[in-house]
Order: sequence, then C-alpha cells, then structure tokens
Amino acid sequence: MSRPLTLVTGGTRGIGAATARLLAGAGHDLVLGHARDDAAAEEVRAACADLGAACRVVRADLTAPDGPASLFAAAREAGVLTGVVNNAGATLHIATLAETPVDVVRRSVDLNLTAALLVAREAVRVMGRSRGGVGGVLVNISSGAATLGAPGEYVHYAAAKAGIDALTVGLAQEVAHDGVRVVGVAPGIVETRIHEDAGESGRVERVGPLVPLGRAGRPAEIAEAVAWLLSGAASYVTGTTLRVAGGR
Repeated sequence: MSRPLTLVTGGTRGIGAATARLLAGAGHDLVLGHARDDAAAEEVRAACADLGAACRVVRADLTAPDGPASLFAAAREAGVLTGVVNNAGATLHIATLAETPVDVVRRSVDLNLTAALLVAREAVRVMGRSRGGVGGVLVNISSGAATLGAPGEYVHYAAAKAGIDALTVGLAQEVAHDGVRVVGVAPGIVETRIHEDAGESGRVERVGPLVPLGRAGRPAEIAEAVAWLLSGAASYVTGTTLRVAGGR
C-alpha cells in the first residue's frame, strides 16, 4: 500500500513538529507549512526524512489571501492528500481583553479562526470523494481555553478556538457522506514556545502545577492523540473534540 500523505500547518514547531515526527515514524509522508522560522523547518524536515518520510516544507502565510491555497497546491504536487492537521495558531498576547490592542484581537481571530476555516475548506475540497479525492481525515487543533475562556490572559484566543470547536461539529456532519472525517484535539497548557512568543516565558512553570495532573503537557502527548485520530483505529470517530489537558 502507498504511504498516507498528511499536511500539517504550523508543522515545524511545538505540537506541529512533534506531530510531524510521530507521523513520519508511523509511515506518513508529509507536507509541513510554516510561517517564518526557516531553521526550525529544516531541522524538522531532516528529522522526518531520517525516519523514512518524504517531507516537504512550505513557507506560507495562512492569513494572506492566497496562503491556504498555495499551501494546498504544494500538497497536490507531493501526492494524494489523505490527512490534514489544522494546527497553526498563536495567542499573540497575554492580558485582559480591555488591555489587548485592537490589531492583536483582529490578528488573533484572523490566524486562529479565519485561516483555520480556510484551511478546512481547502482540506475538504481536496480530500472529498465527490471532488476527486480519496477521502481522509481533518484534525482541527483547538484549545482547552475554548471552554475555560482564559480570563485575564487571552480571551481573544479562547473565543477563536471556540469557533474551531463549532467548525469541527458542523463540518463533520457536512462532509461525512464524502469520505472525510473531521475531528478535533483540545490541548491544555503545553511546553511550547507559544507562551514565550506571547510575552510570558514562565507561564508553563506558573500554570502547569495548577493542572490536576500537576504538570504541563508535552508536545509528544498531544501528537499521540492526533496520530490516533488520523488512524484507522478511530474510523468511527467524527464531529467530536478530544480534550488532552491533564484534567483541566
């Protein structure tokens, strides 16, 4: 059998990079989207290649008008797409909503919700059997913040991620007949650079001990959930979001 081909947005750092490595080891070929960090992209590409995967990295701004379409065009060149991990996102800022600049709110919704919607749109257009695809799985990366609200930290991000949960429920029903499963993963606090990039490098150490399991999650733990949802073992799972948040 041919190897599955999976596209991961935000696939060269954090949860995306861990997912790419795990999928490469599990027999997937990969297309990894990234926004700016060329060094990280090359590191992950090389690691996936060492695991036997054909791996292409594509620099694409998903908030640009042609960003999602250009990324999927590269995926088409790589082969027949069977999976998409809709992972790219960022909190961008940590503060109350009243103290979050308007442009940050707009950029957050644009990246975490609008761009993710457009990635999902491209995914079902490429993988849907009625459009010439072979079917497949779309995994939307949500956040535990979608139900907790993230008061005092990033309500703007939580609101966008709540939209991702609605996307998973609605789109799953819309495309189930077309051979596409749509599922979600909602991580809690995870040891990635998302917090440092938003301006609080010590957030993992501050918040991690407050989780019922007593620590922050590791990117590889989230990747395991993504890989399972992409696999045949989850063939009867669609329209739902799996929370991987240490009990919070």
